[in-house]
Amino acid sequence: MYHRCAWRLMLLGAVMALTAPLQAAEQFITLASTTSTQASGFFDYFLPIFQAKRGIEVRVVAVGTGQALKLGEKGDADVLLVHDKTGELKFVKQGYGVDRREVMFNDFILVGPKPDPAGIRGVKDAVQALKQIGGTKALFVSRGDDSGTHRMELRLWGAARVDVKAASGVWYKDVGAGMGAALNTAAGLNAYTLSDRATWLSFKNPADLTALVEGDLRLFNQYSVILVNPSRHKHVKKEAGLAFMDFVVSPEGQQAIGSYQVEGQTLFKPNAKPAQEAFLGR
Repeated sequence: MYHRCAWRLMLLGAVMALTAPLQAAEQFITLASTTSTQASGFFDYFLPIFQAKRGIEVRVVAVGTGQALKLGEKGDADVLLVHDKTGELKFVKQGYGVDRREVMFNDFILVGPKPDPAGIRGVKDAVQALKQIGGTKALFVSRGDDSGTHRMELRLWGAARVDVKAASGVWYKDVGAGMGAALNTAAGLNAYTLSDRATWLSFKNPADLTALVEGDLRLFNQYSVILVNPSRHKHVKKEAGLAFMDFVVSPEGQQAIGSYQVEGQTLFKPNAKPAQEAFLGR
């Protein structure tokens, strides 16, 4: 009897040893986020800090904000980290997401060839700069991928009253790709483009491109996290997702965000509200 019990205990111990790593491996969330946060190296820096703290792996799907919101609508992610406030508020209002929290920001910049054929260098008004680009029919590369950057760009063209659809394929080049690809195309064509600052600072192939227009308040670029609605999609990992969101807005998470730099420049500036203010929607 003793040997039989001992054998059972040994077998139970072996099963537990085998299943423990599997159970640990199951502690992950899927984060649908932007190409800017991925391409800038931010996630390679930030996510290991969170995983070491909470033991939860974060698996990133890096797409444009529009695509990230669609993944959330279908329940193909647990949390979103995106940057298009208009689209985000619509996403939450339609019941696809809950608990939107603003977490960090940077800005957009207009970059272009150093000779600057449209003469926009130093222009403080981004809309005026685009009017000049459209007026001179200087080459412009658009991401064209429904990303947060692309959505911002289209709003600015609209404010400038420039019909880029009519110019598509002529001086307006739509690449339908991420920020890195758009910058590479702009560098190859000596063209203008709109970039988020994080990707621009991380870009290794500028060729003849340089930053020309920045500082306009309309170029402000806010990032937010949103939990995909677990009431709509029962498989959403609510507790693990909230653990990630809580860490991002915590003092430790905010300090980690602000500490990430490329060549001495901070890529994202933390601006989360205290948890109680975020909960109350203030």
